[in-house]
Amino acid sequence: MLQKAEYCFDKLADWIGHACGILMIAMMVNVFYNVIMRYFFKTGSIGFQELEWHFFSLIIFYGISYALKDDAHVCVDIFYEKFEPKTKALVNMVGAVVFILPISLLIATGSTDFVLEAYSSNEGSPDPGGLSHRWLIKAMIPLAFYLLVFMTLGFILKNLNRYIACSAKKGA
Repeated sequence: MLQKAEYCFDKLADWIGHACGILMIAMMVNVFYNVIMRYFFKTGSIGFQELEWHFFSLIIFYGISYALKDDAHVCVDIFYEKFEPKTKALVNMVGAVVFILPISLLIATGSTDFVLEAYSSNEGSPDPGGLSHRWLIKAMIPLAFYLLVFMTLGFILKNLNRYIACSAKKGA
């Protein structure tokens, strides 16, 4: 049962990773277009320039959840790499509960008013020709961190499965 739940979390993380890959390609095409327009045709679009950092923000915000799946997050490897798999799993679970969950919940709940304010004022770009509806990109902040909370539960589950498997090996 726990392995099946872990599999579902991993599949969601894979989907997020693929979506980030597509966003990366879209961002590269957008940057390429901006460079060509600016340097060869001496023109450009403020909206497309703003779209670059919108794509970049989405890649970073959602890529965090994907990185968690493969333990690609930051850890102190000089100590961690020498630990036994059971100890690594325990450190990962404690670290997720102590560090990832609280800061993710803080950012997610704290940024909600920020988004609501941008939505109620119909905030757009202050630059002429910039993108309207800036609240849309701001709304990605709490959504991304609520997703990170959800994916952290999957990360904890994965490490719980590892911990149980290592305990079962020692007991056998």
